[in-house]
Amino acid sequence: MPLRSRGLLLAGVVALGACEGGGDPVQQAVREASAAHQAAAVPDGAVAATGRPAATPGDQALMDRMIEQHRAGMTMADSALAQASDPEIRRMAKAIRDRQAREIAEMQAWTPATD
Repeated sequence: MPLRSRGLLLAGVVALGACEGGGDPVQQAVREASAAHQAAAVPDGAVAATGRPAATPGDQALMDRMIEQHRAGMTMADSALAQASDPEIRRMAKAIRDRQAREIAEMQAWTPATD
């Protein structure tokens, strides 16, 4: 693989990793933002049986957008795995792909609280 192509591929993988934010902190931020949004959007007393405020249409829209973004990240990681020969790039791409897949499963398992 030409040096320029390897550099671009590495830059893409590193950028993807930076966007990911390390996984758990990103998911925590998503949960906190969603909770804050729900608290601001749901009138007092409108709490579902789960003890959480009822979900808003924006909550599901956020999950849908995040899943789409994570799938794009997996596609980029797959591309890196298919093209890279550098072991460090391959290690990063695999870690990113695995993390994205785990987080997609977590987001797909999320169900909004209902009244």
